Amino acid sequence: MNKLLSVITSIAVAAALLTGSIAAPILVRGFYYAQIDALELEEASGLSEAEIRNAYDEVLDYCTGKSDEFSAGVLPFSDEGASHFADCRKLFILDFEIFGVSLLLIAALTVYRRRRGLHEFCGRSPAFWGAAGICGAICAAAALAATDFDRAFEVFHGIFFPGKDNWIFAPKLDPIIKLMPEAFFRNCAILIALLIALVSAIIIISDLRKKKPG
Repeated sequence: MNKLLSVITSIAVAAALLTGSIAAPILVRGFYYAQIDALELEEASGLSEAEIRNAYDEVLDYCTGKSDEFSAGVLPFSDEGASHFADCRKLFILDFEIFGVSLLLIAALTVYRRRRGLHEFCGRSPAFWGAAGICGAICAAAALAATDFDRAFEVFHGIFFPGKDNWIFAPKLDPIIKLMPEAFFRNCAILIALLIALVSAIIIISDLRKKKPG
């Protein structure tokens, strides 16, 4: 039983690291605001910074479940465009739910570990293996994406939006795409990878420095 619970703990740690890092650029809107000038979004869209922020906020309010009706500020949108953000909404909320469940599992299993202990594969804690596993996977994915981000972007959408092409926006019908260029999503991916690597490194180093009994 302890071995099974140890595996579950490792999976929960990996899931929390992944979903928590994905949630960061979604919930911290300042990350987007800081890129408005750098990505020259005012010039690309013809909107003021205030209008860009408002459009982004309305889209994110819908995608995170804060509002039930899709809108994009002063920008028009097509039914296909709105349906894509409806798909995004499901994924965002699922990410938050998995993050919450993972944290609850980690908390419960941490209490269990302190009372009864958990199996440590090769002398390392479940958190160590969870962090090492997700960090290794993300580093491998990042290395592949770095060679051809456009292809990685397509593969990502093929996996998470199977059988759909509504994520391919026509700027005239869905000008919101001008406010969310590929460079923005690349920066989100970089942030997610860095957060996973940073927190994983903290967990791994802390475990390596921990003195083992005997």
